[in-house]
Amino acid sequence: MSYFKRHIDQKLLDWKESDRRKPLLIRGARQVGKSTAVRELGKSFKYFVEINLEKQPDLKQLFPENIDVKKTCEKLSGTLATPIIPGETLLFIDEIQVCKEAIMALRYFKEDYPELHVIAAGSLLEFTLEELPSFGVGRIRSIYMYPFSFDEFLMAQGLDLVVEFKKKANSEEPLAEKAHKDLVEQLRTFYLVGGMPAAVTEWIETHSYIEVSHVHNDIIDTYNDDFSKYKKRVSPVLLRQVLRSVALQAGNKFICSQASRDTKSTVVKEALHLLALAGLVVPVVHTDANGVPLGAEEDANFTKYLFFDLGVMQTMLGIPASDILLASEVDFVNKGGTSEMFAGLEIQKYRDCFVKSEMHYWVNHEKGSQAEVDYVTVRDNTILPVEVKANTKGSMQSLWIFMRGRSLHDAERTSLENFGQFYYYDTKAENAERHVDIVPLYALSNLNIK
Repeated sequence: MSYFKRHIDQKLLDWKESDRRKPLLIRGARQVGKSTAVRELGKSFKYFVEINLEKQPDLKQLFPENIDVKKTCEKLSGTLATPIIPGETLLFIDEIQVCKEAIMALRYFKEDYPELHVIAAGSLLEFTLEELPSFGVGRIRSIYMYPFSFDEFLMAQGLDLVVEFKKKANSEEPLAEKAHKDLVEQLRTFYLVGGMPAAVTEWIETHSYIEVSHVHNDIIDTYNDDFSKYKKRVSPVLLRQVLRSVALQAGNKFICSQASRDTKSTVVKEALHLLALAGLVVPVVHTDANGVPLGAEEDANFTKYLFFDLGVMQTMLGIPASDILLASEVDFVNKGGTSEMFAGLEIQKYRDCFVKSEMHYWVNHEKGSQAEVDYVTVRDNTILPVEVKANTKGSMQSLWIFMRGRSLHDAERTSLENFGQFYYYDTKAENAERHVDIVPLYALSNLNIK
C-alpha cells in the first residue's frame, strides 16, 4: 500500500536528528495514521522494532514497576530476534495505553537510555493518561496527530506543486480564476471524503463516493465498538446519541437536551468529555478574548463542538453527495454548519503539533445581542478573529463589535472567495480603521495562526 506524506513526517525526522531528543508519545484518535507514520519513519533506521501491547500482552511483563530499560531492550531484542542498538534502531511501542507501567517507563528511557530512539502511541490513550497524575513531565514529549488536512489530501493526489503555489498566493497576488475554481472543486470532494487515511486511500484508488461511504461506516462501527471500553458510568447508547447530536448541532452552542431529553445534562457533559478524550469531538469554548492567553477568560457554559472528521460526519448524517457537489457556492458554505466545522478542523491541524490545541470563539453576552465570531485565535501574540462567510454580501456587524471592543486592526474572513482584502472605517470608534484579509477556505494553512 502506498504511503501518503503527512505534515508530521518532517517533525518526526527532526526529532530523529535532534541531540536533545526525548521519548515521543504520539497522541490522536483511532485510525488517524499514527502507527503508519511511525513505520514510515522506521524505514530511515537500520533496524525497526515494533511491539503491540494489546496484541502481544505477554510483553507487558517486560515493563515492571522498577524497570531497567536496558535489560528490557535486551529481552525484547532476544524475543524478536532484532538488534536494538542506539542510533541504529527505532523502538516503537504501540497500544501502550493497555499497560500503565509501560507509559511510566518512558521517562526512564530519557534518564537511563537517552541515546535510543523510542516512540509510543495508542488508541484511547487519553483515558489512561487522565488517570496518571504524572507520567514523565519534562522527560517525554507529546506530539498530536489528526486526520488528513486539505493540503495533505491534495498531496496524496500528487498535487504538491498546487499546495506550494497556493501557499504563495495572497491578497496582492490572488490565484488565477481557473486555479481558484479547481481548488473549490477539490474542496467539495474533501467535504465528502474527509481526512481519515482509509477513506483518502479509497478515494484515490476508486474515485467512488459510494465506496468511501462504506469506509466511513466501517470507521463509525469501530468507534461504536470502542464505546463499550469507555468508563461504565456512560452507556454506549448515550455516547452514540451525543456524537450524532454534535454533528446535528454543528456551528451552534451545544444544547444537552437536544442530545437526550431524558438524560441529565451532567451525564451528557460527561459523555462529551469522554468523546473529547477519544478525539471524536473538539470543544470550541467561548472566550471574552480581552487578552492573551485566550483560555484565561473562558466560559465553558458556551461551548460548540466540532465533529472529528467532516467526511465521516456527512456519511453518518446520510448527506447525499449531490447536496455538496451540485450546491451553489452560497449553499455549499452555509449548509449545516459544515464550512464552519471544516475551518475549525483546519485551524487545529495547522497549529503547532507539539501543543494540545485549544479552540475558542466569541459570543456577545449582552441581552438581546446575537453577535458571534466563529473563531478567535492568536497570531504574533495578537488576538485574531476569523469569520466564515458564504460570500461578500451580508452584514459583518458581529466582527465590527468584537474588534471595536478590543481595538483590533486585523481580522480574517474565509469563504469561497479568491484571496483579497478590504478596509472598514468604524465611525463608532476613534482611529478605527479595520483591515480584513480574505483567505479562501481551501487556503487556511496560509494563516500561520496558533
